Amino acid sequence: MSFIITWSQFIHPLVIWILFFTAIYALYLGWQIRHTRNAPKEIRKELVKKNFSNRHHRVGSILLAFMVIGALGGMAVTYINNGKLIVGPHLLVGLGMVGLIATSASLVPYMQKGNDLARYSHISLNAILLALFSWQAITGVQIVQKIIGNL
Repeated sequence: MSFIITWSQFIHPLVIWILFFTAIYALYLGWQIRHTRNAPKEIRKELVKKNFSNRHHRVGSILLAFMVIGALGGMAVTYINNGKLIVGPHLLVGLGMVGLIATSASLVPYMQKGNDLARYSHISLNAILLALFSWQAITGVQIVQKIIGNL
């Protein structure tokens, strides 16, 4: 049992790194949607066939679900291994990121109706989210190094 508890601490960092790269891919797809929307008519026809919008929506949905699960899983493993949550910048920023991605996703129906404020808010929230994700990656590596040092 101790073996499982010890190694469970590495699931959260692995999942989060995968999600970080997934977020970068979602950014790429979102950029392609914007490029398609602004492209000349003949080029737009070819770009529409690549289905960037649907792919962006699917990847974003997966990202939302697994970010929430990843955050909850990280807190659960921390609590199981320490008997408490360690309240610090990594936890608080992670919780803020869950709020940001949920808010960003909630804007999708308004964007689909052509609301530019919702679209620019979605883009801004996700830019902030990706910046925080980068910071979380650095602090997460530091936490993993501490865990490894305590094994």
